[in-house]
Amino acid sequence: MAYFEYEGKSVYFTEYGQGRPIVFLHGNTASSKMFELLIPLYAEKFRCILIDFLGNGQSDRVEKFSADMWYDEALQTIALVEYLQCGKAALVGTSGGAWAAVNAALERPDLFYAVIADSFDGRTLNENFSDRLLSERKAAKANIQSRWFYEWCQGTDWETVIDLDTKALLQCAREKRPLFQKPLTEMKVPVLFTGSREDEMCRENLEQEYRKMAAFIPDASIRIFEHGGHPAIATNAEEAAEIICDFIAMI
Repeated sequence: MAYFEYEGKSVYFTEYGQGRPIVFLHGNTASSKMFELLIPLYAEKFRCILIDFLGNGQSDRVEKFSADMWYDEALQTIALVEYLQCGKAALVGTSGGAWAAVNAALERPDLFYAVIADSFDGRTLNENFSDRLLSERKAAKANIQSRWFYEWCQGTDWETVIDLDTKALLQCAREKRPLFQKPLTEMKVPVLFTGSREDEMCRENLEQEYRKMAAFIPDASIRIFEHGGHPAIATNAEEAAEIICDFIAMI
């Protein structure tokens, strides 16, 4: 078990494999555990670094999450790469972690050589986000499999983590906080957007939104899977890994 300090708190991370570094960024209500079954697809080629963002997994808990949590998570990612002194890293962020990945690369392009942003809504939250979030979280708490997943990722205090996350996201939506702290036109790192047409947790016009974002970025690619749920990186695991590895190999 390894930790680094960020703003007076301990942030957990772990590593697998050797080679060019890739940092995997988990989504909201999850932790680095969500990548454990995927890592064998990457660890033979890369140094895979997994982080539990503050308030999640094995990292220290927080009293509340910031309404700008994806920017704060980007800063945690930057702090980790600086702490490891591993040279430039690629970022693979899924769901909420995709916003964190894009924000990190916009903030410190000198630290990253590629971004894979998977299964997220893009520049804005989807319509009726707050109502859908509340409905989804209520249903998840009542679902045995979802409860198991939450406890597996977060531990016995999973319900507190979920409630704090929900509160922060509702504030973000209510106050219409910007999801990116800098314009996408300032992106200096190659970006690959990935997602699934069948992902019910993302906006219906996901591919259209990805194309609009890609138009602002000098070096951007898009891959949409025909099938699979949320997130695409997991539900299309082998194909996604092949695409991501090929994307990185070209950089």
